[in-house]
Amino acid sequence: LFYFKIILGKNGVPVAENFRLEQSTISDTIQAGQVRVKTLYLSVDPYMRCRMNEDTGSDYLQPWQLSEVADGGGVGVVEESKHDNLTEGDFVTSFTWPWQTAAILDGSLLQKLVPQLVNGRLSYFLGAAGITGLTALLGVREKGHVAAGANQTMVVSGAAGACGSLAGQIGRLEGCSRVVGIAGTDEKCSILVQEMGFDAAVNYKKGNVAEQLRELCPGGVDVYFDNVGGDISDTVISQMNQNSHIILCGQISQYNKDVPYPPPLPPDTEKIQKERNITRERFLVLNYMDKHEASVLQLCQWIQEGKLKVRETIVEGLANIGAAFQSMMSGGNIGKQIVSISK
Repeated sequence: LFYFKIILGKNGVPVAENFRLEQSTISDTIQAGQVRVKTLYLSVDPYMRCRMNEDTGSDYLQPWQLSEVADGGGVGVVEESKHDNLTEGDFVTSFTWPWQTAAILDGSLLQKLVPQLVNGRLSYFLGAAGITGLTALLGVREKGHVAAGANQTMVVSGAAGACGSLAGQIGRLEGCSRVVGIAGTDEKCSILVQEMGFDAAVNYKKGNVAEQLRELCPGGVDVYFDNVGGDISDTVISQMNQNSHIILCGQISQYNKDVPYPPPLPPDTEKIQKERNITRERFLVLNYMDKHEASVLQLCQWIQEGKLKVRETIVEGLANIGAAFQSMMSGGNIGKQIVSISK
């Protein structure tokens, strides 16, 4: 079982040593309504950095507790069931799956999965066909104001990450005529263009980002899918058009700092936002629960048709989940960061 070792100060950078692996046992018997599951895949995500503080900065996230088992998105298989709707062999998922190789869980809190929807790739239910894909799709649809035929240009920061890599493709599927990504390595930029259909990508660690964006987005930016915040976002916002839209998905550059969420814009950037009537509203996918089922089916259809390309960075073994989390927070992943627990 994985136990949390320390909680960082608000300005700390998470490291693998913040976690420790312990061996324990679970009960041989389960109660009515419970199921025993074997863990197959676990997800590590940027939002988890907020859970490493006693004050998560969010009313819907609970902090991880010192020396208790951490939890997050997970997928597993039912090995024993005393729940009416679940039987042995069923694949299930939960947003609060404990970081354990096996667990006894309340069956009513689990969602049954249909592997055929994702061509048997169960880990996709933690990414492209899960909360990550929902965030990308509903973010574009609810906050992006994308309209087919409107000749809109979308820019995506953190574009090679789990959400960004999907958001750019979805922007194109929904009608954007030009999609430009911002990422941190030449390899990531190449994958965005060659595999995922982005028109172009900027390596923000090379050259002048503002100049490159002006060249790649000559008509300005109409939709900005913001995963990072900070200087990159200020640069993009400075090139946004009148009545354009920011999809405020994440602010990973700010998560290790003691600032409110969403972080306030610098005065010059805020002035541009107001003068150009640029929308920048907090986006929370949990506010759109009524649209989740239909949206997941749409994502699965695109995956099956090959219209949505999915990338994963998979680390093997529960003992490596701390290192996977640290790597993901510093951009070491391409696509969704997954930890494979057992086959």
